[in-house]
Amino acid sequence: MKNLIHRYIWLIDTISRADKITFGEISAKWRTEMSEGNELALRTFHNHRIAIEDLFGINIECDKNNGYVYYIENKDDMEQGGMRKWLLDTFAVNNLINESHKLKQRILFEEIPSGQHFLTPVIEAMRDSLTVEITYRSFWHDKPSTFELEPYCVKVFRQRWYLLAFNPHYKALRIYALDRISELRTVDKPFSLPKDFDAKTYFEHNFGITVNEIVRPCTVKIKAFGNKRSYLRTLPLHHSQEEIETADGYGIFSYYVSPTFDFRQEILSHGDEVEVVSPDWFRSEIKDVVQKINELYKPSDR
Repeated sequence: MKNLIHRYIWLIDTISRADKITFGEISAKWRTEMSEGNELALRTFHNHRIAIEDLFGINIECDKNNGYVYYIENKDDMEQGGMRKWLLDTFAVNNLINESHKLKQRILFEEIPSGQHFLTPVIEAMRDSLTVEITYRSFWHDKPSTFELEPYCVKVFRQRWYLLAFNPHYKALRIYALDRISELRTVDKPFSLPKDFDAKTYFEHNFGITVNEIVRPCTVKIKAFGNKRSYLRTLPLHHSQEEIETADGYGIFSYYVSPTFDFRQEILSHGDEVEVVSPDWFRSEIKDVVQKINELYKPSDR
């Protein structure tokens, strides 16, 4: 049987594509596409509806005046929402590949580290406001350690899932990669999510998953050369991106972002196609790294 998240996404996608659909039609599709001949119980269906609203904010309603058909009440919001759209797009592609067996060897994906199997219990703990206990091995320690966390939100970055959680020991928010978790269990210890916490706002001025309170947001300007201009126009580095100058051979892009480690690595990944214009301290930081790289590639006696 597919996991719960897969069921939820299937149900959302089925109703969304049909626009309006009866429970009988949903059950028939479930029997052939999801359960190898088993019926979808009405009680299970309604439990899934409630869970979908709690987890994703997607409301599946029933139009009793027109034949008891189900539809997505806030479909416009769903299509505009980043997470919701990502979920549906991911399922649609996965479903298409499964139906096209002959194409499987011609569709290649990046290798994604393990950790997805912890996603469902983490999301359920977030939904129920329950603490989780994890056994975690960071890149900075030789041995794993076990501790409790209050899960606030999850975020995907660079093909990895991350958990933002409050660590009672440090009395602060910390980021944990799900693929570095070896064990996870839900603890019957409720916690209260701060009323003023908003996940999108928390990461708003940051690139990736690094949030450093010391590195404050500022305006960063970079010069992009040649075809890199078109690349950035079609795939912005950050939602605050603006092209403030266009010239022959280059363009200058502006960002309001915290220039943390993740953003620095992103800039460096574009090599000599981009140049940091300002602020001066960030330009110097990039320059120092480039000089160190240059030292590594100088001719040696070996």
